Amino acid sequence: MKKQTGIWIDSTKAIIVTLQDGKEAVSEILSDLENSVYHDKEGDKGSFSGGQLDSQKTFDERKKHQINSYLKDIISSVSASDELYIFGPAETKTKLQQKINAEKSTIASKLKSVETTDSMTSNQIIAKVKKFYNPK
Repeated sequence: MKKQTGIWIDSTKAIIVTLQDGKEAVSEILSDLENSVYHDKEGDKGSFSGGQLDSQKTFDERKKHQINSYLKDIISSVSASDELYIFGPAETKTKLQQKINAEKSTIASKLKSVETTDSMTSNQIIAKVKKFYNPK
């Protein structure tokens, strides 16, 4: 039996639903992405050479590394799946798709679909993954 996986993702967490042998397993991966709202309120912390610009550049670089780490965690947790379905609001799902396609492994061929959806409850996420793999 195929191991089918659905990933609902946004910038704060990924909910992974795995269907195999008639059973479902749900796991969650939390991101450690910094929130720019809090960053903006930090202000200048004594940097005289560019102040806010240097601070913003440092923050953007840190955030890029955090996103990469978050996406790598997700990919490693679903790498044993036979089929992948990604959905969620905003742009994080697209970044995950790009990261999967950039991987030189066979995981890119497992990606079946990427869709935009709103925020969902855990039950809605599970139901959407089941419906995607078992349309009736």
